[in-house]
Amino acid sequence: MIYEDILQKLSSESRLRVIPETSDGIDLVTNDYMGLGARYREFSEEFHRRFGDTPMSASASRLLQRSQKQHAMLESYLDSLYGKRTLLFNSGYHANTGALSALSAPGVLIVSDKLSHASMIDGIRLGQGESARFRHNDMESLRRILKQKAPLYRQIVIATESVFSMDGDMAPLHELVELKKEFPGTLLYVDEAHAFGVFGDKGLGLSEELGLLKEIDILVGTFGKAAAGSGAFIASSELMRDYLLNSARSFIFSTALPPSAIAWNLLMTEHLTEMKEERIYLRELSRWMRSEIEAITGVVSNSRSQILPVHAGSAERAIFIADSLRKSGYDVLPIRRPTVAAGSERIRLSLSASLNREKLKPLLAALKNVIKSENFTGVQDSTGV
Repeated sequence: MIYEDILQKLSSESRLRVIPETSDGIDLVTNDYMGLGARYREFSEEFHRRFGDTPMSASASRLLQRSQKQHAMLESYLDSLYGKRTLLFNSGYHANTGALSALSAPGVLIVSDKLSHASMIDGIRLGQGESARFRHNDMESLRRILKQKAPLYRQIVIATESVFSMDGDMAPLHELVELKKEFPGTLLYVDEAHAFGVFGDKGLGLSEELGLLKEIDILVGTFGKAAAGSGAFIASSELMRDYLLNSARSFIFSTALPPSAIAWNLLMTEHLTEMKEERIYLRELSRWMRSEIEAITGVVSNSRSQILPVHAGSAERAIFIADSLRKSGYDVLPIRRPTVAAGSERIRLSLSASLNREKLKPLLAALKNVIKSENFTGVQDSTGV
């Protein structure tokens, strides 16, 4: 059977995935950047007091629902934070695939960063429109494409992440805004999934941190990471919200998230906006950890966020490092093809404001020991991506 052959090939390449078991190790895998997910019991009383009678099921898409109270409350709150109009989606994947496929209309060229998230790539492919890619964070590469292509299209959409999910580095948003202004008819689309809750005075993302919220035409945020919830949103203009509501198939044809989940998103986002001290602390912890990892590996990191990659160079080595660190009490997983390119396999350390140096020092010691080891025999399949 052809599918069995494919699975066997993945196994032979150390790329066969399985769902990980529950772990009691220190979490360096999930995206609970502000530690809210681990504190959910603290908010249960407040949630039940405010939203205790909230329905557990939506039972229909947003366009068919008769009760939209919680969804409207959350969108209204986000509107007030961003000064834009927002539309909820079931996940970041739904937001990017729905929006970017809808934006791929005739006369539109979408130009995306080569390291943009898989959901953005899939959305562009689903749209079956015209597209191009520029070298990662390379503004000259982007400018050359725009100079050549912009005159041929009615609309250009530049698409990027603000904080990149695998390397933890950041898009040069100021330069992207300037390029957008240089080429009239250009929209800037920014996925803030890994920056929402972590950057900015209120945690609205790197765009807020840099004072560029008004310059971002289409902004994607997610609740499933720092906000410890589920789902996503797009903040844009009134016109763009109406367009996506009528054109994004992932919005139109998906049963909406349960009102109870939406209410939880609202509660978590309210708390998230007040966590300025935790954001400052996480940034300081990330800088320290990055410096320590650089000293151990001898490799200068491009990360400027809470996402810290430890490059392994092969799937086998990534699995070996991850397995060794798990034995030391840390929940880590290898990142392999196709999530990253061949040769750039790594361990992705995801820091949280709930961690401290004392919890991380044993990890650094274990990492130092395992990197020196050359014992890679017997490495087979593993959890991870």
